[in-house]
Amino acid sequence: MAEERIVYTTVHSKKDGERIARRLVETRLAACVNIIPHLESIYRWEGEIKTKMEFLLVIKTMHAQLEGVIAKIKKLHPYEVPEIIAVPVVAGSREYLDWLHTETTSA
Repeated sequence: MAEERIVYTTVHSKKDGERIARRLVETRLAACVNIIPHLESIYRWEGEIKTKMEFLLVIKTMHAQLEGVIAKIKKLHPYEVPEIIAVPVVAGSREYLDWLHTETTSA
């Protein structure tokens, strides 16, 4: 079973995205976080359909770090119910996946 994970979350500002991304990488919960701007989200919240411009965070981590990643996002995230979705990596460059593992397990 592949141990690598990609975690997705959205935020309303680049500043929030950078703050979350930096903390995840500083604490070695993630090896890398991409911040993708100009994402338009359409969703239902409290019975109303909303539209919001957001930033998508693409977080690269390992299964062993997943609980920590989720806890850190919840702690730092400004949303009442942040999107946190994790998916397994099914294939990738061995060199990149080795680097990901090293960066999330080194002291």
